[in-house]
Amino acid sequence: MTTTDDPLDGIEALPQEMVFKPGAMPELFIPDAWGDDDPRYYIPLGPGVGSKPIWISPSKNAWVDILRAENAGLLQRHYHPHDVFGLCISGSWRYLEHDWVAEPGSFIYESPGESHTLVVEESGEVMRTMFHVNGPLIWLDDDGNPAGIHDAFTLIDMAREHYEAVGIGADYVDTLIR
Repeated sequence: MTTTDDPLDGIEALPQEMVFKPGAMPELFIPDAWGDDDPRYYIPLGPGVGSKPIWISPSKNAWVDILRAENAGLLQRHYHPHDVFGLCISGSWRYLEHDWVAEPGSFIYESPGESHTLVVEESGEVMRTMFHVNGPLIWLDDDGNPAGIHDAFTLIDMAREHYEAVGIGADYVDTLIR
């Protein structure tokens, strides 16, 4: 028995002729979504904190982004009426309201109807977490009162403005919309 690096070696396989159904959007492929830390792709959310959108769905009011924080500290308080999924890539963080700490490889499912306070832990490395957010995030003040809304539409607006300002071009956002 011989082995090769090609898993199709010796197998007759042809690609599908009709990949997309009529009206379907093409796939989105970003080869180094979190490994490339070009700061221009991170929309500033505060000092040393940014969001890099990698998929945006206005029709679902949902998005996937990489949240990046350079320093330890309180990042934000928010409430979400829909579920959120997270995967910690580097660094560590937690919610003041829970007893766990997210470290590289940690998966987080946030239930709809949850409010929490995101705090980045001191870990000696930049915190990066990929979040899949469904529906809006409602920013909260220190007393838990609504202080603003962030959704796919505000993200698109912020991204267009930021990418135009840093020389990437506002139309880059269109490549992320599905």
